[in-house]
Amino acid sequence: MYNRLDDLVAGTRTAHESLVNLPNWLPLTFRIGDGDWLDLDAVTLLSYRQTLDLRGAVLTRELTYRDDAGRTTSITQHRFVAMNQVHVAALQTTVVAQDWEGTIEIRSTLDGDVRNSGVERYRDLASNHLQGLEKVALSENSVLMSVETTQSKIPVALAARTSVWHGDAPAPATYRLLDEEFEIGHQIFADLKPGQPLTVEKIVTLVTGRDVATSHPSTGAERRLARQGRFAETCAAHRLAWAHLWERVSIEFSNHTEELRVLRLHLLHLLQTVSYNSEELDVGVPARGLHGEAYRGHIFWDELFIFPVLNLRVPTVTRSLLRYRHRRLVEARGAAKLAGYRGAMYPWQSGSDGREESPEQHLNPRSGRWRPDASHRAHHIGIAVAYNVWNFYQVTGDLAYMIDYGTEMMAEIARFWVSRATYDRDRDRYTINGVIGPDEFHSGYPDRPYDGVDNNAYTNVMAVWVILRAIDALQLMPLPNRLDLCEELGLTDEELAHWDHVSRRMFVPFHDGVISQFEGYEQLLELDWDAYRRRYRNIQRLDRILEAEDDDVNRYRASKQADVLMLLYLLSADELRELLDRLDYHLDPRRIPEMVDYYLARTSHGSTLSAVVHGWVLARANRDRALEFFQQVLKSDIADIQGGTTSEGVHLAAMAGSVDFVQRCFTGLEIRGDRIVLSPLWPEYLGALGFPIHYRGNHLHLRVSGKGAEISVEPRDVPPVEIECRGRVELLVPGSVVRFT
Repeated sequence: MYNRLDDLVAGTRTAHESLVNLPNWLPLTFRIGDGDWLDLDAVTLLSYRQTLDLRGAVLTRELTYRDDAGRTTSITQHRFVAMNQVHVAALQTTVVAQDWEGTIEIRSTLDGDVRNSGVERYRDLASNHLQGLEKVALSENSVLMSVETTQSKIPVALAARTSVWHGDAPAPATYRLLDEEFEIGHQIFADLKPGQPLTVEKIVTLVTGRDVATSHPSTGAERRLARQGRFAETCAAHRLAWAHLWERVSIEFSNHTEELRVLRLHLLHLLQTVSYNSEELDVGVPARGLHGEAYRGHIFWDELFIFPVLNLRVPTVTRSLLRYRHRRLVEARGAAKLAGYRGAMYPWQSGSDGREESPEQHLNPRSGRWRPDASHRAHHIGIAVAYNVWNFYQVTGDLAYMIDYGTEMMAEIARFWVSRATYDRDRDRYTINGVIGPDEFHSGYPDRPYDGVDNNAYTNVMAVWVILRAIDALQLMPLPNRLDLCEELGLTDEELAHWDHVSRRMFVPFHDGVISQFEGYEQLLELDWDAYRRRYRNIQRLDRILEAEDDDVNRYRASKQADVLMLLYLLSADELRELLDRLDYHLDPRRIPEMVDYYLARTSHGSTLSAVVHGWVLARANRDRALEFFQQVLKSDIADIQGGTTSEGVHLAAMAGSVDFVQRCFTGLEIRGDRIVLSPLWPEYLGALGFPIHYRGNHLHLRVSGKGAEISVEPRDVPPVEIECRGRVELLVPGSVVRFT
């Protein structure tokens, strides 16, 4: 749910749209008698343990403390947001007086005094997204709070019920309504005896004006709350939903390693952001999930790293997320037309309606200076959209999706790239100028730092890939549907012939036998990497370091993350060779390791995605180094290796990338045409790997150990599947098992 605010940034009036931080449902505390409210910094903490149950997605805190009066108290608290009921969250707190008795006062509220203040560099900007706070008591132990967003006018309502229990029986207690300026809830007074647990249950429902099957958020929240039972009942249903979900997405190692635990944590964060609950919603995948406010909750290209995991496990979720892009196709067409192009130009940062949300100015927290932000030139986002559409079809065979949505998007993105390409008569080649590639450091050249670079190799090669796959998508449609779409788009045979010509004559820059990141890259200065590492230690954000020195990263052969090497991440070696052959270029396969080393030595890894891509492309040639990058990806958030940014939101694409390392990289799993291809090279120290796959209606299970693989399929009335492993092809019929050694 987004909202737009205005600000004055570096003397310029600007608007920014943010994912809104909603009222806080968690506040619950207590005090003994008329003493101080519990403050862990003001008592002696005797024990503290916090655990996350990955299988059940329940967070537990257990602590024991002694206060200044010598009283010892134990607290156990469980909380979750229900997977089976998208509108429900629950908090259970059990208090035990170990060596005292008396009355405690419990304070349980809903807090509407919230702002978007979780990112330090945004704190001087407008952050109040809520207005129209209303509060009402529903019953002796239940309250309702409603607000709406200031600009988008989306109503939101929360209802909360707080009750206290001795086991299965209600505890004798006095409830008093607490109604303050921004809070509503209850003060609850109850007596404690030594060793007798008092359990406080807080059940909350949240409904917004964007929810389906709802008359009004306030009514919806109240009615849903009335249907909720006790905490244990709600929690059991939540755990069951997670158990079913894990059956679809699980990863198993025969050795229960720390790596496995982190991978499961990453899957949990991914599924808390997008799951079956997303299918009826108009949502994309924010770069930081739903976990923090970095990038204002905007949607970038991160789905390029996330969808491969979802495609093979829960493809209906991918399908719903792809609809987010199709619903904004009209906006993308308008953006292309406004910029002087045809087709659809998707925004680098997207929010509520699909307009470009990239900021015009960017703050360097190291120097304190605002600088122009040219990231709207990262038009390769359209490549990611088309790639995701095509690969969804490859995995699912969902022709209906392509007929209704997918082919139209691919055709319009291809049309954009054809119109974006300019014919250079001297070269007899098409060029694409003024873009930013995956490496966000290079927003231009030293003499024009914000005008983009020319002929970014990744962009040019993948633009050709998009054009070819769009033609394929048109060809696979039934003739009546294809004719209808071509008529609707005004797509003629002459235009398609021009597409074909562009796809054969696109310019790709080379230097010294390797692909250049962009035209003129080899003319940039070399950076003294060792000197900067000695001076600053962490140089991931080299761009900020250089700007603070009144220098510019555009002057150097220095990348934030993989750029050229993204080609080797998205395409197999055969696919890349075929594309270059089509363009009449030759890349000696023996030079690829040299190209990998060349760019690896010139990358600061200022994005968590950098380790994903570099580890992937090294997996076959240098597995030890690839495993180092795999470990780095695993640590991205649990060790907070990106300069303390995890508190601003997890790096969801890196989390998904770590899972995909296991799922596709080390297994060599590809979908080529109508065939599953395997080429396992599994690290044996992790033990045998096993996980389920959903492929074109088949429920498969893959087990890999070293270079061997075993794949089985459930007995169902579906066509057999072709499986290839190192040149050997087998037909996997329903109910059978195929083994490769």
